[in-house]
Amino acid sequence: MKLTDLRPAPGATRPKKRRGRGQGSGNGGTAGRGHKGHRARAGNAEAIWFEGGQMPLQRRLPKFGFHNHGRVEYQPVNVSELARFDAGTQVDPELLRETRIARKKTMKVKLLGHGDIDRALKVKVHAVSESARKKIEAAGGTVEIIGAAQS
Repeated sequence: MKLTDLRPAPGATRPKKRRGRGQGSGNGGTAGRGHKGHRARAGNAEAIWFEGGQMPLQRRLPKFGFHNHGRVEYQPVNVSELARFDAGTQVDPELLRETRIARKKTMKVKLLGHGDIDRALKVKVHAVSESARKKIEAAGGTVEIIGAAQS
């Protein structure tokens, strides 16, 4: 047996309907499209959401919501997660990504104040909460904001 010998089971396939080939075929005249109208014409390409002229769903429902295009999204990192680093370590977004604390490569990092820290770290992040800054500085560390204007 060869691949070319394979055929569908008898009765599994049916011949293609040849529409518009005369009255004797049973699909002559209007070729199964009904009489006149937009759908009877060639090139009918109405949108799948078209509702026959009825007010469409997207226009019946009210508009709502707002998307702020200027929003900057940060991935949060808590102070408690920095406890795994040794004292004096320079903690920056690259180190946080290497240690899988911050996983998203493109997002900026914001340090939040949940938890405690007992060692002095040099932290460089894109944003920091006031409570996190106080905890880092109370432990003897420093916080530097990446991209902030230097004066």
